[in-house]
Amino acid sequence: MEIDAELDTKGLLCPLPVLKARKRLQSMAAGQVLRIEADDPVAVVDFPHFCEEAGHALVRTMNEGAAQVYVIRKGG
Repeated sequence: MEIDAELDTKGLLCPLPVLKARKRLQSMAAGQVLRIEADDPVAVVDFPHFCEEAGHALVRTMNEGAAQVYVIRKGG
């Protein structure tokens, strides 16, 4: 899968990871893919909820060391 943009939100707590992701997605075209790294424990709830509410697709979630990775495809 091609990643169009990456965002490192490690060290930030709720709601900052989702707010930064929303801001980055606003500048992207529909269908583009954003990869986000986060270590906020609440992010596992926040990102799926954000995607559902905003109309984006949460394509993948995975763990990388102490961080979680979220791959989001911008909705149209």
